[in-house]
Amino acid sequence: MKKLLFIFGTRPEAIKLAPLILKAKQTGTYQVKVCVTAQHREMLDQVLSFFGVEVDFDLNLMWPNQSLFDITSKALIALGKVLSKDTPDLIFVQGDTTTAFVGALAGYYKKIKVAHIEAGLRSGNKFSPYPEEINRILVGHLGDYHFTPTIRAEKNLSNEGIVNNVWTVGNTVIDALYMCLDIIKKEREQKYYNYFDFVDFSKKIVLVTGHRRESFGKPFENICYALKALGETFKGSEIVYPVHLNPNVRQPVNRILKSTKNVHLIEPLEYPYLVWLMNRAHFVLTDSGGIQEEAPTLGKPVLVMRDITERLEGIEAGTAKIVGTQKENILKQASTLLTNRREYERMAKVTNPYGDGKAAGRILKILRREIH
Repeated sequence: MKKLLFIFGTRPEAIKLAPLILKAKQTGTYQVKVCVTAQHREMLDQVLSFFGVEVDFDLNLMWPNQSLFDITSKALIALGKVLSKDTPDLIFVQGDTTTAFVGALAGYYKKIKVAHIEAGLRSGNKFSPYPEEINRILVGHLGDYHFTPTIRAEKNLSNEGIVNNVWTVGNTVIDALYMCLDIIKKEREQKYYNYFDFVDFSKKIVLVTGHRRESFGKPFENICYALKALGETFKGSEIVYPVHLNPNVRQPVNRILKSTKNVHLIEPLEYPYLVWLMNRAHFVLTDSGGIQEEAPTLGKPVLVMRDITERLEGIEAGTAKIVGTQKENILKQASTLLTNRREYERMAKVTNPYGDGKAAGRILKILRREIH
């Protein structure tokens, strides 16, 4: 029986790998084990619990104000010990985190084959997003099997000379989203309304997520001032912002936005609560990659608060628009979605270009056929 080891450390990785982990276990064909670095601790644990993913190796590496040097060095040493004790036939990593890079590097050092989920995303700027752009490039060249979400991502790999063992399967985040929606449907909806009892759902809801490292400092302050102006201009709307735990995010957010009455600053949301709220939002303001992929399935326009995105499919399809980090442009584009029904519906009715919820099944089918 082939041994598969999934290595991840953050909430987005856990969300995107959960469908594949659970399906791989259900087949009975593989011995499946999970190793978490816990690069993000609390937010990671919430997702593991929600999807019922059991952890075999918990490296528990998170500490306050950790640097990229800390995460990289500690994770590499710890993973070396794990792989020496329990050597898998194949390692899975996901996306572009430091954990994904280190997991691929550890696999290479141990001469263990590596499969990369969500391979091939590129922005073309090594500092945006930082350090994710370089992480995913390095994982691409360290990896042996490449599962891309879109044809564009496959072409990106081809442009770098990576042409063998590449398959376009869609993004597993859509699998996870459908799984989450199914679970939510079986629960009492009042539970969610009770949780968000401070929000007036008769008004237009704007969901905000923002935490990109490359935006820290002045660009992030600009985002906050744009949100403040949006709240003050559209007092009949509700802006809900689950604030990331990073102090570089929380400090400017609280300083600039805390006094704006219709801007609700809340703690990070567990995955089902985030999905439920996104499903009821009018549109989303975000710098998150995952939400750029999820929101179109729910028919929600996305304004991307970054200067560049590696997820151009949504931009080209028309479901997302890059608005940057300048206050004036964020305010202008958000105002349009709150006042211009025709423009709103144009973005809301676009088919999601990132997948159909069947990516995990395709990956396992390829695994059985191609990977020995």
